[in-house]
Amino acid sequence: MKFSSLFPLLQVLDVAATAQYYCDMFGFTPVFESDWYVHLRGQGDGLFELAVMDFNHDSIPAVGRTPSSGVILSFYVDDAAAEAQRLEAAGATIAQPLRDEVFGQRHVIVSDPNGILVDVITAIEPDPEWLKAQAQ
Repeated sequence: MKFSSLFPLLQVLDVAATAQYYCDMFGFTPVFESDWYVHLRGQGDGLFELAVMDFNHDSIPAVGRTPSSGVILSFYVDDAAAEAQRLEAAGATIAQPLRDEVFGQRHVIVSDPNGILVDVITAIEPDPEWLKAQAQ
C-alpha cells in the first residue's frame, strides 16, 4: 500500500476547544473546520497533521463512538527542555515533568483537555551503561 497521507484522528467531546488547544500549545493551523471535525497542520519540514472529531458523529460506526483514550502523541522537537518551559508557562497540564531517559530521550509529557497525552521529545545520547547492558 502506498500512502498519500497518514494522521491521527482524535475523537473528542469538544472539537473546537481541543482544536484550539493544539493551535495554542503546539502551533497547529486549521486547514479545514466544521462544527464536528477540524483538520490541523503543524509547522515543520514535512506533512504533520492531526484531526479532531466529535466522538458521537454518525460517520463513525456505533461500536466506535467513544472518546479517544489511551493515546500518546509523540512530537519530536529540537529542544524539549525549552518546550517544557514554554508549555508550563502557557498553562499546559504537565503529566510528567521534563526528564532524561537512559535509552536516549529527553522529554516532557502534557495532557490535553481530553486526557490525551502529548510526549514532547528530543533525542539525546543513551546512557553508556544502559547501552552496554543491552548488548549482553
